[in-house]
Amino acid sequence: MTGRLQGKIALVSGAGTGIGAATAKRFAAEGAKVMICGRRREPLEAVVNEITAAGGGAAWVQADVTDERAVEQAVQATVKRFGGLDIIVNNAVNYTWGLVDQVGTDDWRKCLRGSLDVAFFGTRAAMRVMKARGAGGAIINLGSVVGLLGSPGLSAYGAAKAGVLNFSRAVALEGASENIRVNVVIPGVVWSEGTREALNSDEVADGTARSVPMKRIGNPQEVANAILFLASDEASYITGQSLVVDGGKTCRLDVGATDYVSESSTERRGAAASN
Repeated sequence: MTGRLQGKIALVSGAGTGIGAATAKRFAAEGAKVMICGRRREPLEAVVNEITAAGGGAAWVQADVTDERAVEQAVQATVKRFGGLDIIVNNAVNYTWGLVDQVGTDDWRKCLRGSLDVAFFGTRAAMRVMKARGAGGAIINLGSVVGLLGSPGLSAYGAAKAGVLNFSRAVALEGASENIRVNVVIPGVVWSEGTREALNSDEVADGTARSVPMKRIGNPQEVANAILFLASDEASYITGQSLVVDGGKTCRLDVGATDYVSESSTERRGAAASN
């Protein structure tokens, strides 16, 4: 590794598994001191043990990030343990599935709290510390391709993640003069505990992979690499932006006609010759 975050202090939420865990390990490998938080103690301990065994610096704090007081406490625990806060990754997520005429109000609000409020709580707490410290910082919120395009049955989750995008743009403007950068990483379908539960058979997983232009499901490390870039000084002039990591899924327009990409070059040459 190249020490791209040498001397930096980071807090990563939802870091016991998946994208959060991959991000914490990547940050530590690049020289950051990392505090991780989440609801379950055992996976947090496992991630910290892996980081420290590799020579990195990490600690964990148990926190439900849908609780604003718990988020404030996690930020303060980071400052107390490592001496400051340069980077926060608001990664925790909660989604509700259901057609809109079947979704209860409580489920709707639970989804907004678990996917939009958590970005607000983490960003607000980090902004206060970063402004007081006067050394700038990087805030990375996690979006979703569902916040860019409609998906039946995911209206609540899509609304929450779309909210994360414009919230982050507005806060980027608020932090710009203080050199506090706010950006969003937008994953597509990526292997995680939730993905494995949803894609619960080889047939379903293979079908999902085929729907992606790159013909595979992403892995958490690939998203962590994008988060690392936006957290690092390499992105020092980037704020209020969204970086999509989805294997090309959202750049594709399905027009209901021939899938020209899947045709062989011979078939295409033959078609051209006959015209």
